[in-house]
Amino acid sequence: MLGTETQRHPFLQGLSKHRGAPPTVIVIFGASGDLTSRKLIPAIYNLSVDNLLPPDFHLIGYGRKQMENAAFQEAMTESVKTFSRRELNDEIWARIRDTASYHSGGYDEPEPYRKLGERIESIEKELGREVQALFYISTPPSVFKPILENLGASGLARRHRHGAFASKVVIEKPFGRDLESARDLNAVITRQFDETQVYRIDHYLGKETVQDLLVRRFANSIFEPLWNRRYVDCVQITVAEDIGVGSRGSYYEQSGAMRDMIQNHTMQLLSLTAMEPPVSLDPESIRDEKVKLLKAIQPLDPGARQGDVVRAQYAEGLVGGKKVPGYAQEDGVDPDSATETYAALRLSINNWRWSGVPFYMRSGKRMARRVSEIAVQFKRPPGILFSDAERFDLASNTMVIQIQPDEGTTLLLNSKIPGLETRTQPVKMHFRYRTTYGSNTPEAYERLILDSMVGDSTLFIRGDETESSWKLITPILETWEKYGRQGMESYVAGSWGPLAAEQLLWRQGHEWRRAGP
Repeated sequence: MLGTETQRHPFLQGLSKHRGAPPTVIVIFGASGDLTSRKLIPAIYNLSVDNLLPPDFHLIGYGRKQMENAAFQEAMTESVKTFSRRELNDEIWARIRDTASYHSGGYDEPEPYRKLGERIESIEKELGREVQALFYISTPPSVFKPILENLGASGLARRHRHGAFASKVVIEKPFGRDLESARDLNAVITRQFDETQVYRIDHYLGKETVQDLLVRRFANSIFEPLWNRRYVDCVQITVAEDIGVGSRGSYYEQSGAMRDMIQNHTMQLLSLTAMEPPVSLDPESIRDEKVKLLKAIQPLDPGARQGDVVRAQYAEGLVGGKKVPGYAQEDGVDPDSATETYAALRLSINNWRWSGVPFYMRSGKRMARRVSEIAVQFKRPPGILFSDAERFDLASNTMVIQIQPDEGTTLLLNSKIPGLETRTQPVKMHFRYRTTYGSNTPEAYERLILDSMVGDSTLFIRGDETESSWKLITPILETWEKYGRQGMESYVAGSWGPLAAEQLLWRQGHEWRRAGP
């Protein structure tokens, strides 16, 4: 039967049941949305399969759409059937489905929140004990503020304010559009919640390989002594997608690659890769070091020719052997759009460990393949023994941490080719999670929902962290807005980006690696 201890995934071995989560009511704002259907409901189901939900668990869906409880339960069931990584087990699913309910109301109307509070209180009376309320805001960012303000005005934000039953709020990205809006949103939050109650979510931090970064760096003595300017030549972070904007053209017009991927996902990967060792594994120690790292990044020069940033839009091309339109021809996109679908940055970190080591980041749509990875390229040894290029094919030693689609780590080494003559070639040593642990690994949202229930904020973003990231990115966005399409590069769909992004590295004597296995 699913959920037995003997069949739990190896990653879950050693986890105590429920990990100390108190009785919990999760309220999902935006319950009829795509994220709820594709990610949140399947994640909650799989936590139940692994016996990691608290025994007294209730789910309330909140949305503007009118819906009966039975219809909501049926929609949740279809979500699990369609999107869960494991097949539906009726007995396990019934424990969640039969206690789930739907609550309709506007996001900016006080009365629905009062009734929501009454519903949570009735659950407490039924159970005969207090519960913690976890408010998951999975809505468009335009209604973040009214939801947060109404949670405060209704008293829901301050239920059981201290201790294990204190309310919590989980906020999806995007967390602001620039530094000013991020500060404004932080101010709204801190008026209603203590920072210890707030969980700003970036699902990349829930991915196994990202979590493993700390272990790779600090639990292996063969790596940490080399993780500095003396031995590292450069670091490349790639977050590439092969898909275009599809039906989300009107949304993407308001976002772009810099806001959609660089400011959050890739900056998180950078901070974990480059931060100093924390004094302990407690959440605040780790987040303190991430903030220090972000503050050490030098301001970027947004100049189009000799600057630190390149932006571009994809043009018509071939992806997977099929012809695809350019960004300007996509539905919902302005033909004269100045929205970037690709961005590349060269960053310099002004601290003792990384002074002089360039960090390169790129992210884009309609690229050659879907891949997210961190590549740490080490300096070459002195060219004394193996300087004959005709005999010795040598490459820079590189450690590649692949985040998706095939999670794992690759080491690029130089090796002698078998034979009577001394010749060399680069070889790869692969570690793959799929091979070692099996393919059915927990998804990011499972870990993040569980951590928010038990109060572990390690994999969530602190308020000052978001502001530090936006402080770096906002001047670039302001410059782009000022100049419109001036300086916008183009790249063929299905390629690795524009020539200008290659030149960004050439000026430092580097080149982009071919991302992927």
